[in-house]
Amino acid sequence: MESWSNDQSSNPRLHFPRSSAMWQTLKEDIQAVFDRDPAARSTWEVAIAYPGFHAILIHRLAHWLWQRRLTTVARFVSHVGRFLTGIEIHPGAKIGRRCFIDHGMGVVIGETSEIGNDVTIYQGVTLGGTSTEPIKRHPTIEDSVTIFSGAAVLGPVTVGRHSRVGAGSVLVTSVPPHSTVVGIPGRVVKIEARHTPTGKAIIDLNSADLPDVIANAVNSLADYVEKLEKKVDELSARQGGLEEKTAEESEVLNKVKELLKNNH
Repeated sequence: MESWSNDQSSNPRLHFPRSSAMWQTLKEDIQAVFDRDPAARSTWEVAIAYPGFHAILIHRLAHWLWQRRLTTVARFVSHVGRFLTGIEIHPGAKIGRRCFIDHGMGVVIGETSEIGNDVTIYQGVTLGGTSTEPIKRHPTIEDSVTIFSGAAVLGPVTVGRHSRVGAGSVLVTSVPPHSTVVGIPGRVVKIEARHTPTGKAIIDLNSADLPDVIANAVNSLADYVEKLEKKVDELSARQGGLEEKTAEESEVLNKVKELLKNNH
């Protein structure tokens, strides 16, 4: 999953990654920005003015140091990255290729998080843990997942490939591939696979078509209340007609009684 995985993590000795692998990873990270952000104008703009790109770049160095058991140095490098970008990524987290953090301010990625290839993360996202034990306690995000602004994925859950987690959602359970998740707690509201004519999965960045579960429920209740009100109006109208008819009948009976009394 880690782009510079050709280094031996079990060996604490320093073996620098091959320059070709580093260069290829760098090019892929820059291209990912162009593929998913129409605001990007040039390579130089991405290289010097995109904090998400900087955060990933710094993390790759910090993670390489972490694998070499230089944990304090790795944490310091990670801290510098947090200071410069506003994005906090623990050096132990595993991040795959072509990960794109858009804007990024407030993003937090925990130590045992695992992020696949072609993942897109927006500002304010948290990949958090739910345990104080030194175990796998952070999420696993599979390939081509999109996590929108302010969402939180908590615990050792798995978000299946090509899924979308809606803005502001709080996901605490695993979800299958191609899921659309919204709400608190996050629920799967749609499972849909979208592909290009060549069969390549589409990375869907459109958050406007995410369903609003609460709004749908409120609208359903409003429709039901409207139907009940119509029923009540109909019954009231019928009741009013019956009362009017009863009043007429009572008036006729009273007249009959008066006639009978007068005849006697």
